[in-house]
Amino acid sequence: MNLPHRWIHYLGKTALLAAALAAFATLGAAPSLRADDNDCQRRINRADHRLHEAIEHHGYRSSEADSARHNLAEAREYCWGHGHRWWDADSQTWRTEHDWRDEDHEHYRDHDRDEHP
Repeated sequence: MNLPHRWIHYLGKTALLAAALAAFATLGAAPSLRADDNDCQRRINRADHRLHEAIEHHGYRSSEADSARHNLAEAREYCWGHGHRWWDADSQTWRTEHDWRDEDHEHYRDHDRDEHP
């Protein structure tokens, strides 16, 4: 009886199958990670742009700007919850620290149309 030869044969097939499954799982997950990154980047860019527009058209302290600022914070929280990082639209980089500010774009206060005569 050739029991050790059969065991080696089955172990070889099992190892090959395990390697194939591991490769498939790794390569199969990569596109979905990129899709999540693209979704987060798109969400934050859109929310950031809407905040810029709201400040430009309605003023820094307007209800429209507050709403847009809230939507930007929600987009950042969504990305943080899904990947523990967020897209910084101003510097065009991914950030891995939970360090954004809720009072975002405060540098616009100097240019707020409501503060000038």
